[in-house]
Amino acid sequence: MKEVPNTLRKAFVIHFWADWIFAAPLMLMPNKFLGLMGWEQVDPFTARIVAAALIGIGTESLLGRNGSVDHYRGMLRLKIIWSSAAIGGIAWTMAEIRGMIPIMAWAILGIFVLFNALWVFWWRRLKKD
Repeated sequence: MKEVPNTLRKAFVIHFWADWIFAAPLMLMPNKFLGLMGWEQVDPFTARIVAAALIGIGTESLLGRNGSVDHYRGMLRLKIIWSSAAIGGIAWTMAEIRGMIPIMAWAILGIFVLFNALWVFWWRRLKKD
């Protein structure tokens, strides 16, 4: 594939917004934000590291939206690795939790699964050519 489909470019912009919607409150007020989502214990250090990753990956999605096919292949690889690791980490943590898992944990897991499926689809499509 010599051209990046507009649908993929739009998906990168949507990904920018999705990342920033979660990253901003996670960075600025992790205790309050995660408390509202059902977390009883919050580690602001770790929460802000996650926010930084979301800010970095999301911002590159916006800045690189007009890039070449090769740029998209690299970014898709990064997004697949990041979302796969997040899915594994979330699932592992949920398996270790004794008690009720916050509904938002399930929602966040679902978001990562959906984005991972989207990125794998596009990576395979761009890889074919």
